[in-house]
Amino acid sequence: MEDNYRHKGMRRQLVKTVRNKGIKNEKVLDAIGKIPRHYFLMDSALVEHAYEDKAFPIGEGQTISQPYTVAFQTEILDVKPNDKVLEIGTGSGYQAIVLLEMGANLYTIEYQKKLFERTKKFLPQIGYQANFFYGDGSKGLERFAPYDKIIVTAGAPTVPAALIKQLKIGGVLIIPVGNAKTQKMLRVTKLDNNKLSTEEFSDFKFVPLLGADGWAQN
Repeated sequence: MEDNYRHKGMRRQLVKTVRNKGIKNEKVLDAIGKIPRHYFLMDSALVEHAYEDKAFPIGEGQTISQPYTVAFQTEILDVKPNDKVLEIGTGSGYQAIVLLEMGANLYTIEYQKKLFERTKKFLPQIGYQANFFYGDGSKGLERFAPYDKIIVTAGAPTVPAALIKQLKIGGVLIIPVGNAKTQKMLRVTKLDNNKLSTEEFSDFKFVPLLGADGWAQN
């Protein structure tokens, strides 16, 4: 896999685009500028478009998210070095790498078996280590809870109760919630075991969160 001067130049332009859309966290921007996004595209014909601020298909009905969306979720998650982070929806692994670049101690779970197997193998090949799991992310990953932060990279009909339960007191959950066409990005902070603070951000469009506490399974 080649990452040449031209690819790096296109990444610099992508960083400018994302910055101009309002992303201010320099560590997030640095991560976007470092990660070779063209590695993640299944169709080699798309490589020329890898650094456009667009989502692309990665197989199994899933997509690699728009870079701005990845940056936005990461920025409002506010990852600190060594935060224990649970990612729901490993997908291509692009968001996972951004979180690792931010210093996260990352646990990531994927519902689609083929994507899980592909990404678990691929990320270490390009120098990134995380804790990979296959299963129903709508139920979280209870055996390693609690988490400082949880990020959901698929659209949910509601906020799954299991994810709230698995947050530490003071922990933060970022999740898009809505219908199949559009979702509001939510930041839910667990103030104590009985009290939450919920902030609402812009509209986004994600693939559906599948599983028992998501949309209908395949």
